[in-house]
Amino acid sequence: MIEYPKRRRIRLQEYNYSSSEYYFITICMKNRNNFFCSIKNGKNILNDYGILAERRWLDLPNHYKNCELDNYVIMPDHIHGIVIINNSLDTEFKCYSLSEIVRGFKTFSSKELNQVIRNGTKFQWQKSFYDRIIRNEKELYEIRKYIKQNPLKWDIEKYNPENLLM
Repeated sequence: MIEYPKRRRIRLQEYNYSSSEYYFITICMKNRNNFFCSIKNGKNILNDYGILAERRWLDLPNHYKNCELDNYVIMPDHIHGIVIINNSLDTEFKCYSLSEIVRGFKTFSSKELNQVIRNGTKFQWQKSFYDRIIRNEKELYEIRKYIKQNPLKWDIEKYNPENLLM
């Protein structure tokens, strides 16, 4: 029997990720290939795949009624975004968790991307995602600034995965 290394848990153990909060997330492409856009003069120029991923991102509130979107940026091999879970919008719908919302985005986008990719490769997201619960207004401001400036820093940070987390 092959013994695989145990995956490190990246979510807080006792935290309810369907709680009404602001969450900063990063979703990476498997193997970190440049896929969604190019960066020119500090601006991200989305290609057709990036435009498709953006459409699926912006469509999330139509599928998850307690989901709102704040700032986001689509980078060549990952996406940063702020997801707001707001369970006070309406009491008649299910309160989806952050993991369910990200799973939906990955499923919707992967399915559509794999329908349009013509070179025989299969699009895949990296397993899981990075998240940070935004704790106050100052942190929200700093994360919004980080998202906005991310394309400017691409050439410096693209080979340092630690920079995905801020």
